[in-house]
Amino acid sequence: AQGHISVGELVSVYGYVVALGWPVAFLIEMGHQLSRGVVAARRVVAFLDLEPAPDQGSRDAPAEPSALHDPASGVRIAPGRLTALVTAHPSDATDILDRLGRYTPSDATWGGVPLTEIPLTQVRARILVADPEADLFAGPLSTVVGAQDMPSGGAGSVDLRLRRVGATSHDESADAKQRPGADETAQLSAALHAASAEDIVRALPDGLKTQVAAQARDLSGGQRQRIRLARALLTDPEVLLAAEPTSALDAHTEATVADRLKHARRGRTTVLAATSPLLLDRADVVHHLVDGKVAATGTHRELLDSEPAYRALVARDAEGAEEEEGEPAR
Repeated sequence: AQGHISVGELVSVYGYVVALGWPVAFLIEMGHQLSRGVVAARRVVAFLDLEPAPDQGSRDAPAEPSALHDPASGVRIAPGRLTALVTAHPSDATDILDRLGRYTPSDATWGGVPLTEIPLTQVRARILVADPEADLFAGPLSTVVGAQDMPSGGAGSVDLRLRRVGATSHDESADAKQRPGADETAQLSAALHAASAEDIVRALPDGLKTQVAAQARDLSGGQRQRIRLARALLTDPEVLLAAEPTSALDAHTEATVADRLKHARRGRTTVLAATSPLLLDRADVVHHLVDGKVAATGTHRELLDSEPAYRALVARDAEGAEEEEGEPAR
């Protein structure tokens, strides 16, 4: 080595570096992606190889609406009533809903029959656990809500006036006779009305035909929550189990949803895990849970008068609701 380099040699070295830099970087990146792909492929294959657990259910579900009972917590759900579960630890209430919906093994019973002995298809057909974080896939809003088989022109032109305040069943029946596919549009309209989601549809450029991004990222948190609630109500399950269905709503909208939800689910079994006084005041029965077990049962007002711990727990939400009064609906 002479300790110096000519201009020509420098240019040659630079040319080699430029020429080989991209191929070498590509090979390194390809090796990285290949290793990740192999790991991902193994996980996919392992997932596809999974076999569903055999359904051991051999006894039919109760023919008529019946009580649900969770021995682990002492919660008993009377059929046809709006029941609320109140606890300082939301996970305790969620665990109860999962047991009553047969998403986790338990000794829960339905009409005296252990849920584990009822075929899972029968349980899923009649009991719905509304996940507050349920996925919202990209597509037209009508499809996101669940109205996949709307008649031509119906998905984007649902008559939201159908469920206006003061509308009667006679009005709806008369309208249904005039419009083809009116049953489907009426059901969708009713679900949107109960979830107080009509304003969401009206605000979108193409109504229910508007394309919504994956997870409804182009909607606010409160709007997503109302869409999820409308989707659950559209299925009209015999038993609806929902955790904090209005937690992202302002007080005014929450009060509206509470009133409409009680009306929409009249005669159907509904269980809400919530601490909002606006929802609790509409419940027929409230179970106050401490450490995952029933500590007191009664109406909202009865528990306010007799249970200091319940009163303190609910008061926190009441103060938050008062602060939100006057804010625009979310």
